[in-house]
Amino acid sequence: MKVVALSGGVGGAKLAFGLNRMIASDDLTIIANTGDDFCHHGLPVSPDIDTLIYTLSGLNDDVRGWGLRDETWAFMGALEKLGGETWFNLGDRDLAMHVLRREALDKGQSLSTVTEYFRRTLGISARILPMSDTSVSTIVETVEEGLLPFQRYFVQRQSLPKVTGFRFEGVAQALPPSGLLTAIQKADRIVICPSNPFISIDPILAVPGIRHSLIEASAPVIAISPIVNGEAIKGPTAKMFRELGFTPSPIAVAEKYKDFLNVMVIDETDVETSNMSKINGVEVEVAQTIMRTDADKVALAEYILRL
Repeated sequence: MKVVALSGGVGGAKLAFGLNRMIASDDLTIIANTGDDFCHHGLPVSPDIDTLIYTLSGLNDDVRGWGLRDETWAFMGALEKLGGETWFNLGDRDLAMHVLRREALDKGQSLSTVTEYFRRTLGISARILPMSDTSVSTIVETVEEGLLPFQRYFVQRQSLPKVTGFRFEGVAQALPPSGLLTAIQKADRIVICPSNPFISIDPILAVPGIRHSLIEASAPVIAISPIVNGEAIKGPTAKMFRELGFTPSPIAVAEKYKDFLNVMVIDETDVETSNMSKINGVEVEVAQTIMRTDADKVALAEYILRL
């Protein structure tokens, strides 16, 4: 079975881990959001790609939710003493990824090429494709501070400013990397991971050709709601829905994907929608979607592949 999954960071990586355990081959293609990418202290940082790589290779820090397990922070301590910006943490071991990525990009390699190198080197069976090899930057429109680059909003300002909208700078000129649209066309299942629709999935869908390919796909498109009982499992998803004038719910998520979505998977504890058979014409399936353990991740992936 050929499966394509669209993923952001932590939540998406959890389901990607389960799918990778179930498929364990390059029949699984994960399309990663790169709208979060930015250059920090001269190094190209790809947070969602790195979270996927660390999670699928078993190197991630489950407690913190991001970065590498058993990380140390001597670099950040030295940086602070020299007066450098320390609002975004770069771990000592994590630096290796960014340094090698910098070297590869400077030699003219594409982001998808260097990502492929990392996944093969770390023994990951699934293909991980960035949504584009060219830069796309998510800009958050806020009430208090105007336009904020995503990492400034999310990390430095801890998602506190009120959101009024989003821009994806550079997306009009972006192109999907080689093989991405073909993977969607040949897929037997397409999965929208439980990632933030606004800042993780929308940037992917905004890349020319991707949303259209989902609309035209012969495979069923299945989304897992990142909202359970009106709240997000992690991150500012519910806050963003409210600030943009929507009630956070699986119904609101399904509305965002309605032009290509076939099935919405909601959590068994979601009292608002667990008794619904359809949401605006989209089929509803009920499962345990909160992934606390590796067994939960695999169980949800197995359920999705059976649909």
